[in-house]
Amino acid sequence: MTLNCIIIDDEPLAAELLASYAKKVPFLTLQGTFNSATEAIKTIREMKIDLIFLDIQMPELSGLEFARIIGPETKIVFTTAFNQYAIEGYKVNALDYLLKPISFEKFLEAANKALSWFELSSKVASMKSDRFVFIKSEYKLQKASFDDILYIEGVKDYVKFYLIDGTNVMSLMNMKKVEEYLPYPEFLRIHRSYIVHMPKVSQIDRFRIVIGEQFLPISETYKDSVQKFIEDHTLS
Repeated sequence: MTLNCIIIDDEPLAAELLASYAKKVPFLTLQGTFNSATEAIKTIREMKIDLIFLDIQMPELSGLEFARIIGPETKIVFTTAFNQYAIEGYKVNALDYLLKPISFEKFLEAANKALSWFELSSKVASMKSDRFVFIKSEYKLQKASFDDILYIEGVKDYVKFYLIDGTNVMSLMNMKKVEEYLPYPEFLRIHRSYIVHMPKVSQIDRFRIVIGEQFLPISETYKDSVQKFIEDHTLS
C-alpha cells in the first residue's frame, strides 16, 4: 500500500525538511509542499490525499481550523513547536502529534502509524463487504458468517462468538478489536462484555437485550447508543 501525502507548513525550511523525510519513506508519495493551508485546498480537491503533515500555527487558516473542514478520509499528523495544542489535535482525530524539531525517526514512526491505520481500514472494509470472518480458535480458523452471529461476549483475554446453531467459538483477542471489524450499528456494543447483532434481537426489556434465550444487560456507558438504535427502528 502507498499513501499520497502533502506537507503544509508556513516555515519553508521546516516544510523542506519534512519533504526530504517523506521522500525517504518508500510507502509515501509526496504530492506537494505548501506554505499555507489555503494553497493546499486545490490539490486536496483535485486528487485523493491520504495523509497531511500539518503545522498548527499558520496565518489565514490554522492547522486546527483546516483539519475541521477536510473530509474524514484524509488523516492528519500535526507538526508543531507548541505542545499546548495536543488535546485539540486529538479532538479532530489526528493520527499523531509531532513536536518540532522533528527527527526522521519520529517522522517515520508517525508514517508507520498512518500506514497501519489505512491497512486496517482496508481490511475492515473488505471484511464488511464479504460479510464473514475467520476466527482463530486454538489451532483452527473457524469461518463465521455475520448473519450467523448472535452476540459476542468478552471473557478476560478472550472473546466468545455465540452462533445461531447453538455453538460458540472462543478466540484470544479483545473486544475493542472485534468492535472495529464488525459493521456498526448492525453490531452494537451494549456493555463492556457484550456486542450484540441487533437484527437478531427479539425484545428489549428495560435495561436488558433479549436474544435467543439470553438476557444481556445494557450498561450505562452504552445506553445512549442503544437508545439511538431503538429510536431509529421504532414505529411511532
